[in-house]
Amino acid sequence: MNVMEKAIQDFPKQFAWEPEVINSDKLGKYSRYVLVGMGGSRLSGDLLNTSNPEIDLLVRSDYGLPSFLGKDTLVICSSYSGNTEEVLSVFKEAQKKSIPVAVLAKGGKLIELAKKEDLPYIQFPDTGIQPRSAIGFSFRGLVKLIGREDILKDTESLKDVLSVEDNGKDIAEVLHNKIPVIYSSFRNRSLGYIFKITLNETGKIPAFYNVLPEANHNEMIGFDIIDSTKELSENLHFVFLKDEKDNKRIQKRMEVLEQLYKDRGFEVEVVAFKGKSVFERMFSSILLADWTAYHISKLYGTQPNEVPMVEEFKKLIL
Repeated sequence: MNVMEKAIQDFPKQFAWEPEVINSDKLGKYSRYVLVGMGGSRLSGDLLNTSNPEIDLLVRSDYGLPSFLGKDTLVICSSYSGNTEEVLSVFKEAQKKSIPVAVLAKGGKLIELAKKEDLPYIQFPDTGIQPRSAIGFSFRGLVKLIGREDILKDTESLKDVLSVEDNGKDIAEVLHNKIPVIYSSFRNRSLGYIFKITLNETGKIPAFYNVLPEANHNEMIGFDIIDSTKELSENLHFVFLKDEKDNKRIQKRMEVLEQLYKDRGFEVEVVAFKGKSVFERMFSSILLADWTAYHISKLYGTQPNEVPMVEEFKKLIL
C-alpha cells in the first residue's frame, strides 16, 4: 500500500491519541493565543477558528511576532518536524521578549529547546507521515494545550465515526486535465484552503481557492468571458463546497454563482459536507480532499507523498 494511501486509511486513528502536556505546571491561564506555523503545521489553528470562532486565536505564518502581545497571550510554536525556520525564529524572539511560549512538534530543535528551557510542550507520535496528513494529531494537541478538554472529548468519537471510504476517485476523474478552483463560505475558508493545498501537495497540480461572499465582489467578474478572453479560463473547473449550516444568503449566493458559471460554459462540481457534528463535517471533507488528490496524483503519475520542490527550495535558501 502506498504511504499516502495508508496515511489516509489510518487517519481516524489519530483521534484515539491522548496528548500529554509535558511541563504542564509551567502552563498558565491565557485569554488569547497566537499559533505560529507553516504549511500543514498551521492547519489545526485554521480548523479551530472554523469550529470554535469564540476562541481568541490568531494563526500566523511568518517570521516575527505581532505587536499586541502581552502576558495574557500564549504563543504556540507549531512545527511537525520541529525544525521549521520561521517557527524557530519566532520561538527565539518570544523567549527574548519574555513572552509565554509552548510547543507542538514531533521532535527536532523545537522539542530540544522546550526541554532545555523547561517550557510546556506536546510531542506528536512519529508515524512517518507528512505534516498535512497529521491534522488529527495537531488538532488534538492544540486543544489540549489551550485547555479545551470539551473539544478533546468531542473529537475522540471521530475515531469510530469517520469513514475512510475512498470517495474521491470520481471527483479526481472529473478534475483530470483541469485546473480546480475551490469555493467555500468565509466561515469554511479553512476547508477550502485545505482542499486547494492538498491538490497542490499531494496531486502536484495547480489549484486555487476563494470564499463567498468576497468572490462575488471581484473574482467572478474575471470569468465573465467574451471571445477575446475565453481561452484564458477554458481549462478551469470550479468546485463548490456546500454546507447546509452556512448562512442562508451564502447558500443563495452559491446557487446563483453556480448557475452563472454554467451559463458561461464552465464546468462546476458541487461537494456537500456530510456529518452530524461540525467536527465530523470538517474532517470528512478533509478525507475527501485527501482521496481526490491521491487519485489525481495517480492519474498524472506523480508521487503523492513526497514534496521534492519544497526540499529543493529549502536547500537553495540556506
